[in-house]
Amino acid sequence: MLATGLLLTILLAEGHAGAVQPAPAKGPVGWQTYRSLSALPQLRPGEQVKQFSSFDRTGDNDDGFVGTYSCLRHEPNGECVVAEAHSPGEISSMWFTYEANSVAGIGRITVELDGRVVLQGSLQDIVNGAKGAPFVWPLVGNSADTMGGSVIKVPMPYTSSMKITTQNNPHFYHVTYRQFADAAGVRTFDPGDKALDVIDRLRGYGIRDPKPPAIGSRSQDSGFALAPGASMSLPLTGGSRQIDELSLRLPQVIAGPDVYDDGRAFGPGNSTFRAAIAPDNEGVRITRRYDPGIGDQRALLGVDGKTVGEWTSGPARPGEWADQSIEIPAASTAGRSSLQLTNTFESSSLDFNEFSYEVHSKIGGQWVRTDLVDVGPNRVSDEAVHGYRITGATWQGLRWSRYPADPAQVAASNAVLTGLRLRITFDGQTTVDAPVGEFFGSGLGKYASRTLFHSIDTTENGAFTSWWPMPYQQNATVSLVNTSGVPVTAGTLSATTAPSTMEGAGYFHATQHSGDAETGQDWNFLTTQGRGVFYGVTTTMRGKVPPGSDVHPMSFLEGDERMYPDGSASPAMHGTGTEDFYESGWYFQDARDGAVEGVPYAMPQAGLVSHETGADGCQYVCLNAYRLLMADAVPFGNGVEFDIEHGDQSSVPANYSSTAYWYGRPTPSLATSDVVDVADEQSRALHGYSADGETRTTLTSTFEGKNDEVPVTGGVTAATGPVRFTAKVDQTNQGLRLHRVSDQRNAFQRANVYVDDRLVGEWYQPLGNATSRWLEDSFDVPAWATAGKAAVRVRLEPLAGAPAWSGAKYTVFSQTGNPATD
Repeated sequence: MLATGLLLTILLAEGHAGAVQPAPAKGPVGWQTYRSLSALPQLRPGEQVKQFSSFDRTGDNDDGFVGTYSCLRHEPNGECVVAEAHSPGEISSMWFTYEANSVAGIGRITVELDGRVVLQGSLQDIVNGAKGAPFVWPLVGNSADTMGGSVIKVPMPYTSSMKITTQNNPHFYHVTYRQFADAAGVRTFDPGDKALDVIDRLRGYGIRDPKPPAIGSRSQDSGFALAPGASMSLPLTGGSRQIDELSLRLPQVIAGPDVYDDGRAFGPGNSTFRAAIAPDNEGVRITRRYDPGIGDQRALLGVDGKTVGEWTSGPARPGEWADQSIEIPAASTAGRSSLQLTNTFESSSLDFNEFSYEVHSKIGGQWVRTDLVDVGPNRVSDEAVHGYRITGATWQGLRWSRYPADPAQVAASNAVLTGLRLRITFDGQTTVDAPVGEFFGSGLGKYASRTLFHSIDTTENGAFTSWWPMPYQQNATVSLVNTSGVPVTAGTLSATTAPSTMEGAGYFHATQHSGDAETGQDWNFLTTQGRGVFYGVTTTMRGKVPPGSDVHPMSFLEGDERMYPDGSASPAMHGTGTEDFYESGWYFQDARDGAVEGVPYAMPQAGLVSHETGADGCQYVCLNAYRLLMADAVPFGNGVEFDIEHGDQSSVPANYSSTAYWYGRPTPSLATSDVVDVADEQSRALHGYSADGETRTTLTSTFEGKNDEVPVTGGVTAATGPVRFTAKVDQTNQGLRLHRVSDQRNAFQRANVYVDDRLVGEWYQPLGNATSRWLEDSFDVPAWATAGKAAVRVRLEPLAGAPAWSGAKYTVFSQTGNPATD
């Protein structure tokens, strides 16, 4: 064995050579997350994403029902601490549910950043938007907006610390946050910045491109017809560019017939609202969804007081949905960016009802959706944005009905959406391969998908649209492959590209797979190697629990999501239920209208697209949901695994399909430089390891997550005084990541971290678990403390009053950043 002193001498002598390397990139911070959505492909090796939540620490299903694990600790005044960090970072997302229609029982929430309170008030008032901008819809949402959940999506950065408390135990919650190695480029959140531009951009979700306008855009399109087994390709303009928009039209595909929607009705009186249109329009079309169970509805449609059409329903047709469109000539619309529309009651067997208004502008002879006005008691925020008003109201509520449809045509449409695959190749690599339905957000049929980055317009020949930025260096080809048994006729594919760069960027991926979920095996959204950023998933869930069973037919929703970054055995995100991951609650419940479960909704970053029961190819209960992660996107430097249970402990039979959206490159940005095994005498000696007040034991326990029933035995130590060791690092490093395996029986372990006697931050771990005691966590060391060195001396000094510092193994990763090519 090499003598310890000799090793240290060699390592430290090497450690002073080499040029200083730049720090690895953070992603956009604060409001720049939403102002710079074109930067999604930029990889971000200089940060981690983590989560606090109320998940059951024993691995069972008590994820918040009585709040057993919902408080990290209590303040002297009795308030519940739900999240706390002592390093630079950003609160990126908060989700709560308490009762299905209210979080009033949680009481007051307080958010403290860098020692200053930046948000305080009734949580219910805040998610209702009562605080005002920036805490308004859709950056906040209540249980009506999300069918059971409440969210705060305002990104709140901090330079040194954050703490979130609630007046009462919140029961179910998630707080997702980012952790940075340093505070460079970070400014503490200012609640006085109303971010009106961001709010306006997000309110156009699913209707318009959320990215800033691009200079030098070009569009290419191609019509196609594909026999079963045939394919077509659209080669794109060469050079360094990115796809900014994809649009697909399939006129033979009809809308899914099974629809839940809420709406309103009025008698003598009217409704009025404002709708966006394209100034270069050649006319405008307004499409109203209504319930024809009320017969002989008649109302006049007016623009600025001038009648432009009449709504009529004909005789009553109970149990159906119906649509009617009115085209407004260009003489009333050209050159305008919005219209004030009024519906004035004429006559009816009862009243005049309305559920939604789709607004299309004719551009270049083609109808393009420019607005959607969603009406109803669960859509008051959307109504307010459009200035919706109603007089003579007679009814409001939820309806479930079906559009009349030929079952054979529904089956053929579904087969096309499942079997027509979108494949995109960038610079010779095929990274997108998914069914067109699920890629654009709907895996059960042509249902209305309305998200920040993709949408489906369900009106006749309505477009499937994607705004994901997809950069390439030299060339790209968009292909469609018909793996269904149905001929595809009269389709149109178009792509818009703009100049871009691959520097620091990853290629866009859409990774899809489907099949029966296996008992005891979590469903995998994505497992990949290399470096990248995970941005979300669309999931199609087909339950296999027959009616009359002792198990709830939607009990597959009891499954929790878990995310394991960079090979970690511990999940950095551990959720509390499937509908909770999709930022809803209580099985997607509309508690305002008879506790109806499985009710669709749409927010920019999460929603339930559709719910089918015993029809249209769904045997029992089928759900299709999406979750996008923007501020809470998951960066990884050496691979990621993102899973979700299907039921408690993956015990409920189901068939799943999922399409994950992410950017990546095959070369890791984290490289293992050294490993200090605290239980191994040779490793201790080799690294000059010492620890004051050290106690050494053997621990047999489990890790949280998918292996919470797999015992692991190993040596572990606890130190009350400084822990010291020396480790080799890559001399071209752009910072380090210290990865620890430890015993988390005692929560709130704290230690100041010194590198070569320079304080680089506090390693704070407030989590604890007396059941699954093994934990892996990480601390990022900034480049200014390590660049150009081949070895570093690490000292961890436990803080006074904190539990003994636990450690079993330290892995030292060198940040290598983004290689020039790979």
